[in-house]
Amino acid sequence: MSSIKKVVFAVSFVLLLTLTASGQIAASLDLETDTAKRNLAIDDLFQIKRVADPQISPDGKWVAYTVGSTNLKDEKSENQIWMIPTAGGEAIPMTMKGSSASSPRWSPDGKYLAFIAARNEGKTQVWLLNRLGGEAQQLTEVKQGVSGFEWSPDSSKILLTIQDPRPEDMESPNKDGGAAPKSKTQPPWVIDRLQFKQDVIGYLDHRRNHFFVFDMATKKVTQITSGDFDDSQAEWSPDSKSIAFTSNRGDNADATYNTDIWVVDVNNTDQGKSLRRVTTNPGRDRSPAWSPDGKWIAYVTTTDVKAIDYAAVYLAVIPAEGGTPRILTQKLDRNANAPKFSTDGKTVYFLLEENGEHHLARIPVAGGDVTRPIGGPVAVSGYSLAKDGTIAARISEATVPGEIYVSENGDLRRLTSTNDAFMAQIQLGDVEKVKFKSKDGTDVEGFIYKPTNFVAGTKYPTLLRIHGGPVSQFDRSFNFESQLFAANGYVVVNVNPRGSSGYGQAFSAAIFADWGNKDYEDVMAGVDYAIAKGYADPNRLGVGGWSYGGILTDYVITKTDRFKGAITGASEVLYVANYGHDHYQRLWEQEMGLPWENRQLWEKLSPFNYVQKIVTPTLIMGGEKDWNVPVNNGELLYQSLKRLGRTTQLIVYPGESHGIAKPSYQKDRFERYLAWYAKFVKGAQATTAAK
Repeated sequence: MSSIKKVVFAVSFVLLLTLTASGQIAASLDLETDTAKRNLAIDDLFQIKRVADPQISPDGKWVAYTVGSTNLKDEKSENQIWMIPTAGGEAIPMTMKGSSASSPRWSPDGKYLAFIAARNEGKTQVWLLNRLGGEAQQLTEVKQGVSGFEWSPDSSKILLTIQDPRPEDMESPNKDGGAAPKSKTQPPWVIDRLQFKQDVIGYLDHRRNHFFVFDMATKKVTQITSGDFDDSQAEWSPDSKSIAFTSNRGDNADATYNTDIWVVDVNNTDQGKSLRRVTTNPGRDRSPAWSPDGKWIAYVTTTDVKAIDYAAVYLAVIPAEGGTPRILTQKLDRNANAPKFSTDGKTVYFLLEENGEHHLARIPVAGGDVTRPIGGPVAVSGYSLAKDGTIAARISEATVPGEIYVSENGDLRRLTSTNDAFMAQIQLGDVEKVKFKSKDGTDVEGFIYKPTNFVAGTKYPTLLRIHGGPVSQFDRSFNFESQLFAANGYVVVNVNPRGSSGYGQAFSAAIFADWGNKDYEDVMAGVDYAIAKGYADPNRLGVGGWSYGGILTDYVITKTDRFKGAITGASEVLYVANYGHDHYQRLWEQEMGLPWENRQLWEKLSPFNYVQKIVTPTLIMGGEKDWNVPVNNGELLYQSLKRLGRTTQLIVYPGESHGIAKPSYQKDRFERYLAWYAKFVKGAQATTAAK
């Protein structure tokens, strides 16, 4: 594992962002003084820090946030909690290296900063830092650990999210205080649920996530919800007496994706058996947020149940006692998320997914126009509000990994510079947002990444890289993968084809039960656009993607021989083979029908049935324990191509689920990407062959 060579000369790098009158980020000005930069390399993935979860203090003077880092040598990732003044200044580490911590949350009285961490080889617990200084103190002692928490508005209590324990969690320790010995033989899984699998978790039992109240004065823990249901997204009422939360509490919850907003009294004595159901929509209602006066709850909702994941996600408000909801963003026809009321209760803030961008938006509770306190060519992925209305947000740009910003009275300022010194060494490719017509005249957008030191008029080897989902989008955030390909001399075409989010429900739902048709035409139109612009060499084209990006890659190579090399990661090819083997039984049934009742459609859409048409050299990849898109799909494709005498290779990462997590495997995957494309797209022997 080679390390990154350090640049020996001093670098000065300042990024200035100004705000236009309409509230958009106007420009970034690079004032660096160095004259020599290098291209992005694979190992740089482990040098770039992951800044996230901005939490502004109640008085608006500080922002706590997390910084994630990865140690390739030790195969380890961890988070540290930092704090920075909103007035600007030096960031202060609040937790130590070597002990990962997450979810920083200020007490509403501003005295404490709490977080969750697993220390001293124990389970994850809530820890407490006095704002004035000192060591963190362990607050909870839950045998099975804590997965989340929220302060009550009066700071007297903390709501804990805890999963029901395993039998071994409750085993008594040995006389010497150590853990009880574990049986050498794992007992069999006893499965009786309709939804019995989930990626990363594995086989599902009846252990559920419920809420408990921790009293700060007495240290007593009281369970307030229970049952064979999972409860999540808890929000305290302003008077600290009730909790609004999200749960699917139907008679057969495993058969639907419906969730509703519920309210429970924190002083109930029946473990939440007596609840108040606030919403009754058969679709997904989630992410509740109370108005300051406690009379309203804002939330996000999908009203078109039949459209499943393709349905638009709207912002709505409803009386806290229940009643008729008002959908505030239906005319907008874009996805909303993470609502929060303004301090005066007159508007609701939310994250808005729109046309390859993510904005922080707001709308009056009474209805009206949507405005964007933070908009423009950016990706906002998290925010919090202080009592005085100051906003802390995480923002990324195409050439800037995510950092923390603060907005006061419309003035947006960048607070952190976590990656500036490192990024000042790197020459990045230019990113162009493009718009073009698909085969049937539909307007489609995307992004084109140009090689570093791009020369106009030169035709470059070009990669069509397809996003997952399919309900997702390429956006303005920093894209390491695309920049890595650009650093290696490729034009990269990232298209948001039909099926993508950010362009309205009709655009997304256009591929419902019709995969590999309109979306295929859209991504191919993106390639043709790059060729017409003179960027792409039509004789040196490659294609690839992960998850649905791999699925659409499979369609592409069964429909055309234009690509010289393909990489399909975590893809599906024979859909009936997934039913009961992946964790998508509900989606399969709702989109395509039961396989024994509607088998013709299942077979028509399966790329496996056209595998003999594939002539493109194809690298197939997946995780051994992926139950999102099981690797048996890759094995089916590999076996078929090998039997047909095609050029192919199968890579399976041991112990990995859908998202490849182990750092050395992440590096290996990128090495194989570059080697495969270098050999078959550039036509040269790979110079960095993976071991």
